[in-house]
Amino acid sequence: MTTQSDFNEEPREARHHHDDQHHHHRGYRGGSGGGAVYGLGFIGAAIYFISTATTFWLGVLGFLKAIVWPAFLVFEALKFLGL
Repeated sequence: MTTQSDFNEEPREARHHHDDQHHHHRGYRGGSGGGAVYGLGFIGAAIYFISTATTFWLGVLGFLKAIVWPAFLVFEALKFLGL
């Protein structure tokens, strides 16, 4: 015999799926500060590299360098520290 509450309940698998989805959002603290720093650094690096380029292709290379500027920063910092 089925009751009204049997029709209102979700299957067990669906309940666990919903619990997992909500669990991921509870501990989220944000983290947009790093994205903002990268974005401003990208704009500054792009302006610098493109403005110092003497040819079109050096400008393209400057744009590509602007995308990966954090790698240059870390490399030079580690080289400076002797690591």
